[in-house]
Amino acid sequence: MRIWFRSNSRNSYSIAALIPLVDASLAPGPRAGIMLYSFATPQAGEVYQEVDTARKAKLDAVFVAGGPHPSALPEEVLEHFDFVVVGEGEETLPELIRAITDGLDPGMVKGIAYKSQGLICFTEKRAPVNLDLYPPFTRILAPIEISRGCPWGCTYCQTPRLFGRCMRHRTIPVVARFARRHKDIRFTSPNSLAYGSDGRRPRLEKVKALLEELSEQKKPIYFGTFPSEVRPDFVSDEALEIITKYCANKTISLGGQSGSPAVLKSIGRGHGRQEIESACEHILDHGLIPLVDLIFGLPMESAEDQHMTLDLARWIEEKGGKVRAHRFMPLPGTPLWEKKPAPLSSDAEALLGSLAQRGRLTGSWGRKIKAEKDETA
Repeated sequence: MRIWFRSNSRNSYSIAALIPLVDASLAPGPRAGIMLYSFATPQAGEVYQEVDTARKAKLDAVFVAGGPHPSALPEEVLEHFDFVVVGEGEETLPELIRAITDGLDPGMVKGIAYKSQGLICFTEKRAPVNLDLYPPFTRILAPIEISRGCPWGCTYCQTPRLFGRCMRHRTIPVVARFARRHKDIRFTSPNSLAYGSDGRRPRLEKVKALLEELSEQKKPIYFGTFPSEVRPDFVSDEALEIITKYCANKTISLGGQSGSPAVLKSIGRGHGRQEIESACEHILDHGLIPLVDLIFGLPMESAEDQHMTLDLARWIEEKGGKVRAHRFMPLPGTPLWEKKPAPLSSDAEALLGSLAQRGRLTGSWGRKIKAEKDETA
């Protein structure tokens, strides 16, 4: 049976990590054979419609799903798919494909969910993988995943639920080997300044050793930029001295999320507003621009909490930083799943729109303003 990855611009990083594992081709739509999908919650409805249409057309295909949404809601996904890879796919996906192609019992494959005689079956959970045993990419270039997992367990975030709360890291020789394929070197990590550590306390000697090794390749290095933001409580003069010495980036992506101490505590961030402001000031002192993620509409957010976050956004702009604003989206598998977003005030819409117009804000509001400009151009 021929194997296909359903590809689009939103799952390119997933496909880059999975395509080294199986002999598969890319497809812009369903094909006969084994169809592999990786998707997040915003794409779920579109994916379900596509798969259901293919089944109605009697396409001879086995549909396999993985990624954040299927891992969190396998029962829902199995209303449309034949199999779900729950969690990491490096070991599970090749074993499942062998079982399908050889007609073996899928119940012997760890880490999957499937239907048997109308009942949903879950196999034994699989242990976290050793990242060094699996390439971050082969045919499709992508930022190098240096770390996986997160110990903090923020209530809105899928990362610790998908990859565990114990941080794992690719070793420096492995990262360096794959960095040679890039013209410039970029990373993915839940917190790039946690490289080599347990995720709760930085090991800056590990960060320095990584960047020092990569600097020998004489290529631009971008560290602590999207999609490898940093936690504000990991930002220090020592950390920034390492980044400015070895890296080419002019910004640091910082996970702030809220200006309200009560909200920060409620979502389990493990730091307060003071750490966000201190991190911004340290970043600016070192000639870099802080780009701060803020979430608006968190379920526990009161009007006063939202005002505090708006005040933080103003403070960041006045200092010379930028904001990446997001509307809260409940994600399955997290404690805030099925919680209703708090309403956004007119003041929030007005300020964020103004920041976007002045080029000081990215995220959903920035895209909205750009779209409005394009329509009137």
